[in-house]
Amino acid sequence: MARRNLATSLKRRSRGDPMQAYDALPPDLRQWLAGAVLPWSAVSVRRAWLKALKAAGGDRQAAQAALSGIERRRLERDVARIWGKAHPFLAAPDTGGHHDCR
Repeated sequence: MARRNLATSLKRRSRGDPMQAYDALPPDLRQWLAGAVLPWSAVSVRRAWLKALKAAGGDRQAAQAALSGIERRRLERDVARIWGKAHPFLAAPDTGGHHDCR
């Protein structure tokens, strides 16, 4: 009877090979991603990278800084929600780079 749940009229989305998607990222973006605190997917980081790169007029360092800002804002929201506004991460200065939150 479990096979009943496998039959659907919905279209199946192909997610592709995540390692192939990671390998297709530019080297400087892969380097940034290696130091990221959050578990970005290759697809989502590529989307954010292209948007940040466009907004920065092609300046790759500015785009990396924008990604770090996105990551910090997501962490701030989650840290405040989970641990409260008194958590030390929220008092840490924004260095514009990666943060050691592990």
